Amino acid sequence: MKRISILGSTGSIGQNALDLVRQAPGQYRVVALTGGDNIYRLASDAREFGAEIAVTAHENRLAELRDALEGSGIAAAAGRNALNEAAARPTDWVLSAIVGAAGLEPGLAALRDGVTLALANKESLVSAGPLLMSAAARSGARILPVDSEHSAIFQALSGENTAAVERVIITASGGAFRDWPLQGLAEATVAEASRHPNWTMGQRITIDSASMFNKALEVIEAREYFGFHPDQIEVLVHPQSLVHALVGFRDGGLMAHVGPHDMRHAIGYALNWPDRLVLPVDRLDLAAAGSLEFFNPDNARYPALGLARQVMEVRGLSGAVFNAAKERALDHFIAGNLRFTDMHGVVAGTLDHLSSEPGLIDAEITLDSVHRLDHLGRIAVDDLVGRKPG
Repeated sequence: MKRISILGSTGSIGQNALDLVRQAPGQYRVVALTGGDNIYRLASDAREFGAEIAVTAHENRLAELRDALEGSGIAAAAGRNALNEAAARPTDWVLSAIVGAAGLEPGLAALRDGVTLALANKESLVSAGPLLMSAAARSGARILPVDSEHSAIFQALSGENTAAVERVIITASGGAFRDWPLQGLAEATVAEASRHPNWTMGQRITIDSASMFNKALEVIEAREYFGFHPDQIEVLVHPQSLVHALVGFRDGGLMAHVGPHDMRHAIGYALNWPDRLVLPVDRLDLAAAGSLEFFNPDNARYPALGLARQVMEVRGLSGAVFNAAKERALDHFIAGNLRFTDMHGVVAGTLDHLSSEPGLIDAEITLDSVHRLDHLGRIAVDDLVGRKPG
């Protein structure tokens, strides 16, 4: 029986993973579940799956979690240290589905014991790719991608010589505003940005899809995980979201990964790797799907993609700054302090400002330096937003 832990179990990725566990009784034993504010869901899932421990990221919710688990025999804990300790518990497989930079440290904690880390937290690789990959190499751990696009690339490369890869194409739905007139984007509301045309996801990643900041992160993630040169990584808008990625080889052939837009495929692939087990996902009917469309992204509509190129060129700790600035700019948009189209300028301004400070971006990549640049990036965004009129 495979022992598993799910970090970020109350989010959409975590819930999809638990659905797969639920539908495969007797195959998995849940060791640890972690979450944030949704204490009811965290406690309910911990009881259903017989977890050893449930952890909330928020120390002020510990008493509530303990009350919800009373009589179950399941340990309750809270806070940063508790998350790291839960991630490091003896297990075979850990899913890192914590949203944002907060997922980096627990992911590193899991890697120290040589487990398989199924990585849905793209921010870890963007902020500290070399740190994460070197930690895996030292312990002999395996990192498996869970983002649908990177899982697709991983699968398309199976059995292939990576030296023969000419290019990789990451697809993007285009998000909520792919058909909006450009002049209307400045007035887009949080509610409008939170409605994805194809996928059911959390609010933050759905808005990131509308701005294509999520795709910018994924471009950097592909660079850090697979080691591709930035010039090899392309992005195409694919409204149907059925082709998740393509790998092009030097003989001119393209290997595409095609499937329904259901995150349980990528999660299940990582959960069962290197085997392919039966998954409860729809089988794609290509005749019913009809035509598949692909478009080059409009740089004026999706300027975040240009920032990803800048980050890959500069490297160092620029990814930590980029991710922190993106997260904080999104906070301000959701709070009503920024227009949708202002987020790009604030992130770009933060990158420019901290890149001009000697010894910051080019410092050694350590957990402390990543935390420092993350902190400085958020402060810089707050300063820029504070200076904006109104």
